[in-house]
Amino acid sequence: MSRTNRTQASVGSRVSFLPPVDQLLIFAALALLGMGLVMVASASLHRIPAAPFYYVNRHLIAMGIGLAGALLITRLPLTIWQRAGTALYFVGLLLLALVLIPGLGREANGATRWIPIGPFNLQSSEFMKLFLVIYISGYLVRRRQEVTRSVWGFVKPMLLLVIASGLIMQQPDFGTTAVLLAIALGLLFLGGVPLWQFGILIGTVGVALAALVVVSPYRLQRVTAFLDPWADVQNSGYQLAQALIAFGRGEWFGVGLGNGIQKQFYLPEAHTDFLMAVIGEEFGLVGTLTILLLFAVIVWRAFSIGARAERMGRRFESYVAQGFGLWVGIQAFINMGVNMGLLPTKGLTLPLMSYGGNSIIVACLVIGILVRIDYELRFEGPETPGGLKWARA
Repeated sequence: MSRTNRTQASVGSRVSFLPPVDQLLIFAALALLGMGLVMVASASLHRIPAAPFYYVNRHLIAMGIGLAGALLITRLPLTIWQRAGTALYFVGLLLLALVLIPGLGREANGATRWIPIGPFNLQSSEFMKLFLVIYISGYLVRRRQEVTRSVWGFVKPMLLLVIASGLIMQQPDFGTTAVLLAIALGLLFLGGVPLWQFGILIGTVGVALAALVVVSPYRLQRVTAFLDPWADVQNSGYQLAQALIAFGRGEWFGVGLGNGIQKQFYLPEAHTDFLMAVIGEEFGLVGTLTILLLFAVIVWRAFSIGARAERMGRRFESYVAQGFGLWVGIQAFINMGVNMGLLPTKGLTLPLMSYGGNSIIVACLVIGILVRIDYELRFEGPETPGGLKWARA
């Protein structure tokens, strides 16, 4: 055998042991997970002096469960999700209702959002985001003609979404409600809802959200604080003011890992909702832009996978991939916008990074499903090295 043939055979044998997957997507997700672990540790080690690694250990457990779940999901064909979409949505509604049962739901900081299951607290609203994308994607495939030609076609899923939103608002969780509505509207737009109907829907949702803000004093206070946090810096504008100070201290390259001051004495919930402010202080503008780039890569790869699925006639996979891209992009944008003073304060985590077991687990599952979609699409296109071997396996 010639030297060239031996080299090609060697390369082929190495490649054949690796599944053909979107390596850029996986790299970006793992980079965010790793950076999130480091920053959660930096932001939380001082919180419980007697147990400095309390939050880190729980975060590691959530990461382990999430990664194991993602690996398992990459083995499941997308047809299983498509068949189970409606059932999963109603399971999500049931879980949202169970949270509100007195004595069953767990309350913290004035909100009832968790169901205690042994040492684990299930946050049903996080899983509802996953179920919503799966359900609406399947609905758009089943009711394509009805959605594009009839008002009733897009009203039906919105009625179910109103029920879910109403249950979540009882917790209360305005941020998650806004994300759910944005995901649903984005998917319906991609599904071909006529622009005039979509405009009416956007207007209705906007009026409803505005009404929720006006009739609730604490939400109205958050909006006014967002407009001018320095007007009441010791009360309603405190969180945002401290976050902005953190970004200001970071300047170009930050004060260094672990050297942030805001997280220790001033910034509340630095390891969850305001983790981005800690990154801005300790890694500066360069670190902030790096995180932005990694999220942009995930959103880009999700929409790229969705576009490829659409070209290959896999409409369910296309909607799921683009729905997940919308979800990650919208939630990351809202979290960063809150940290930087672009949006009113909301209790939303930074996907794949902030402390919060349910958020980490569900985000890992989303990445696993995206990898599975990409994996299936590769076998419908040109054959890839090692592809036949993995397909048979």
